[in-house]
Amino acid sequence: MVRKSLPSMRQRRLGTELRRLREQMDLSVTKAAALLGSSQPQISSVETGRFAVSADRVRSMARSYTCADEALIDALAEMTGGRTRGWWDEYRDMLPPDTLDLAELEHHARAMRTASVIHIPGLLQTRAHAHAVISEGVPALTPPEIEHRVSYRIKRQVVLYGENPTPLTAIVHEAALRMGFGGSEVARAQLHSLLAMSEREHITVLVIPFGVGAFPGSGQNIHYMADTVPALDTVQLDSEHGAEFLDTPPQLAKYQTLLDRMEGCSLKPAASRVLIRRIAEDI
Repeated sequence: MVRKSLPSMRQRRLGTELRRLREQMDLSVTKAAALLGSSQPQISSVETGRFAVSADRVRSMARSYTCADEALIDALAEMTGGRTRGWWDEYRDMLPPDTLDLAELEHHARAMRTASVIHIPGLLQTRAHAHAVISEGVPALTPPEIEHRVSYRIKRQVVLYGENPTPLTAIVHEAALRMGFGGSEVARAQLHSLLAMSEREHITVLVIPFGVGAFPGSGQNIHYMADTVPALDTVQLDSEHGAEFLDTPPQLAKYQTLLDRMEGCSLKPAASRVLIRRIAEDI
């Protein structure tokens, strides 16, 4: 095992899942260390993501904890090897770590579902729209800080392109379509871009119209990233102090249900496009 720098969300998640497997066996850290021929500090360091661990070691630990889910074991083994190196590394000294964690999680996601009430989801924003939204942040950002965040947000969209784009379902409230960030020209261009994106085979845009009234999840922006194994899914919520990541089974079940119910309140894709087009014409 190799000592690492500050672990990413994905690295911490590997440790969390190994701890869950250990606890399901009702094993203390002391007993687990004896079982694995290791030490208590090493087990604790692996479970907090502070030590890198090999794929073979992860497989050995999981099987020692009597995990019989081979798909889960394979997925955990793929999470080894340290922090994923990606385009987001160029922002490491510019943006908070949890912001970079989001890009890494999206990079590994099998599919994504996102829901937003006030804003167009970041993965579907135009550069001008993103600039207008980020410029409204409090406390005020400097022009370079705004540009870093805008550039990062646009680069996140790489997962929607290429030979194997990640499927995305975006649930957007009508309020987000009418907010008008950046003025009428920027807002109109954003809606036209949203329409174009919604025509892509792997992207589904669903609109919740004002006529629905109150609906579950109305006060939250939810970003659900599905892994190859459902137990490794992750939910990201926006908060006043940065991104919040959730991954316990009850939390995952809660937000799956919320997103299902929000989809149930939404117009179908074709009807959603009709409404988006009508709003764009009215701006």
